Amino acid sequence: QVQLVESGGGSVQAGGSLRLSCVASVNIVGRYCVAWFRQPPGKEREGVAVISEGGGTTYLASVKGRFTITQDAAHNTLYLQMNNLKPEDTAMYYCAAGGLFRSSEYCYARQDVMNFWGKGTLVTISS
Repeated sequence: QVQLVESGGGSVQAGGSLRLSCVASVNIVGRYCVAWFRQPPGKEREGVAVISEGGGTTYLASVKGRFTITQDAAHNTLYLQMNNLKPEDTAMYYCAAGGLFRSSEYCYARQDVMNFWGKGTLVTISS
């Protein structure tokens, strides 16, 4: 069983930056897709960024060029660097892992293959 714990959320003004972290209880780098999803208030959950076991990445179109997903195998940690934040980025952000040996595109499109989820960290962007 993989446990994921997110941190780093908060409230910032538009144009600001945040870095989210997700610590895994076991080493998942090189095996699973690891990803960030978000659920804006009153909306469905959507993929934000995925990194595959091979290092490939897939991003939500609206965050490309602003968000960067990275992972630190030595510390079993996934990061999401978020720059130039906008009010529409306001959401609960979730870390997830799954999709054993799948591509980032596959994992991005198939939330159902993400077997492990964190409890989320709230990001609020004010205008």
